[in-house]
Amino acid sequence: MTFLISIRYFLEFLLFKIIIFILFPFSQKVSSKIISYSFMFLGKLSKYNKIAKNNCKMVFPYLNEREITKIINNSWQNLGHNLFELTILKKLLKDKNKIEIKGLEVLEKIRKENLPVIFFSIHSSNWEVCVPFLDQNNFETGAIYRHINNFFFNRYIYKQRTDALKTNNSFYTPKGKVSAKEILEGVINSKNIFLLVDQKDSAGNEVSFFGKKVKTQIGFLKIARKYKLKLVPMKNIRLPNNKLQITFEKPLLHNNDEISDEKKMLEINSIIEKWIRENPDNWFWQHKRFN
Repeated sequence: MTFLISIRYFLEFLLFKIIIFILFPFSQKVSSKIISYSFMFLGKLSKYNKIAKNNCKMVFPYLNEREITKIINNSWQNLGHNLFELTILKKLLKDKNKIEIKGLEVLEKIRKENLPVIFFSIHSSNWEVCVPFLDQNNFETGAIYRHINNFFFNRYIYKQRTDALKTNNSFYTPKGKVSAKEILEGVINSKNIFLLVDQKDSAGNEVSFFGKKVKTQIGFLKIARKYKLKLVPMKNIRLPNNKLQITFEKPLLHNNDEISDEKKMLEINSIIEKWIRENPDNWFWQHKRFN
């Protein structure tokens, strides 16, 4: 990494810390709103706004330009809320009024069976609350994350994530060969897996997503088949009042030898497509998913 890039990364992170410091006197509600609108304003000026709009048009070809713009503007605001909430993640999880849980009967059944499962979700609402929530409810969980190029932000985000964990039994591992090894060791030691399964994986298989063939990670399905792990959909949305809602849906099985991993992934994609269609404002459209 060149010296100039390092300086740029440092200045970006410094600006972020200064903004958070300036917002300190304000309430969390006001601070989150300021960050969300700022993110929308800056996001609209970036190249990622065009990527987001093109993605949205692929999924909703029948919407007009104004409707597409509204969805993407709301998506930028959601990312702004996420960024602020990351700075108070540990405190956020302690606020019983901030996160609403549905499908607790699913979670309780998993607890009683006392067997590891794979929880899967998408980059929707504030996905950062998922792993700490599981950990704080005594579900030891390993999660794979993608590192951020700006190593100052990467280190900061990793610390915020791990500080929000209640125990040392859950963990985050960066995507790569090490993560595959650590996740397998976790399963063998009866830990659960949490995955965000909506992003492109250049090393993955081509599977249909919203009618488009895209590179998709399916390696976790081989683990599910081999170790007989249930696949638990973990829907995550942001409500109009800015509260978060997590819903645990009916688990899927992957124990039929006649159903390939690609076919099972199609079933998973149909679930997350439904989530995105129901709450498009919440999804991370800015990712080059269909490229």
